[in-house]
Amino acid sequence: MNRKVYFDRDEYLARNQALGIDLPYAETDVLQNPVSIQEKTIHNRLACQAMEGCDGTADGCPGEMTLRRYLRFAKGGAGLIWYEATAVLPEGRANPRQLYIHPGNVAAFKAQIQAIKEAGRRENGYEPIVIMQATHSGRYSKPEGTPAPIIAYNNPIFEGDTPISADRIATDAYLDQVRDALIQGAVLAKEAGFDGVDIKCCHRYLLSELLSAYNRPGKYGGSFENRTRLLRESIQGAIDACGPDFIVTTRLNIYDGFPKPYGFGVSDAGDISMEEPILLLKELNQMGVHLVNISMGNPYFNAHVNRPFAVGAYEPEEHPMEGVARILQYTAAVKKAIPEMHVLCSAISYLGTQAPHVVAAYIEAGLMDFAGFGRTIFAYPDFAKDILTTGEMKKEKSCICCSKCTELMRGGSTPGCVIRDELYQKIYKEWKCVR
Repeated sequence: MNRKVYFDRDEYLARNQALGIDLPYAETDVLQNPVSIQEKTIHNRLACQAMEGCDGTADGCPGEMTLRRYLRFAKGGAGLIWYEATAVLPEGRANPRQLYIHPGNVAAFKAQIQAIKEAGRRENGYEPIVIMQATHSGRYSKPEGTPAPIIAYNNPIFEGDTPISADRIATDAYLDQVRDALIQGAVLAKEAGFDGVDIKCCHRYLLSELLSAYNRPGKYGGSFENRTRLLRESIQGAIDACGPDFIVTTRLNIYDGFPKPYGFGVSDAGDISMEEPILLLKELNQMGVHLVNISMGNPYFNAHVNRPFAVGAYEPEEHPMEGVARILQYTAAVKKAIPEMHVLCSAISYLGTQAPHVVAAYIEAGLMDFAGFGRTIFAYPDFAKDILTTGEMKKEKSCICCSKCTELMRGGSTPGCVIRDELYQKIYKEWKCVR
């Protein structure tokens, strides 16, 4: 199967037709249009997705490499920067270098946000809107560098015949503490100068895992109301604490890719079902959530559902463009069901230089509002500037979806683009030598 990234327009269109996936195509002018959300202006339709750099300090502060990345993103011209996963409890960090916001280091985050805003204003004439992703890593917690999972329930898809010990299953009382920490994280994010907070609920981290806790007892499991309780109460608390001028949102898995009773967004027959995801998003919209970031899958387990790739740890049965089409199709379904909600898409890096044309067609048709670029921003931090000034992305700058950034992260190093960024070429070579 030819899985290379399709840089050429004609080749892309031919593959699209051969696969029968009917991805649309348009010119990119619509991506220049601004959007106002809660009296904040996002100056274009291009967004940097939350991409962890694993380069914070032991105390959770952003480090020098963190600042380097975000200054590049800010100068690159995207109207929206979705700042990476930032823990709100020390035991919920995914690695010892994951960012962690707490009262003792708000000043460090504030200094970085000021630098990001200033860089964008100086380079592009406008400040990017910056949203902090507040997280608890749950089963993927490794605050000291070794697995220390905190799970919602045992899942045989992951655990097999060796369940995680009962003392690692979060109690209802502990989940109450997580809720309070997420609300405090939102308050601290506002104090630091962020424009909003994302209560992270994707990729099987703690809040996402609870959405499929059908067999969990207590107030956080079983019914739809209980399974969504932690997300809803955390968001409501953040809205109440931070006020109407602060964007409160979520990056939400609308489909996990696992059968019931272990997956969210799936029917009893095992097919994708938007019934519960759309019901949840309608409730969040009524609460005051006006922006949502849509995702699918689990990057640790079924990465092709989450971020279709050309080269990875395994070869999926489907073509990567089929994976891109799936997530865009169901992202559009969210927008159709809740047209008043602003919707940000994911998983478009595989489309290479054709990505802006595809998302422009969706936005032009009213099927989404923002194009979220993830792996692309490591390779091509000024992608937005090129799209906005020339209408195109450049092949020689684009992500080739080789998964080496993920390889670095999974191996305990600091991820970045090994192909396009000399700093990470050096890091990768040194890391491979050590291994």
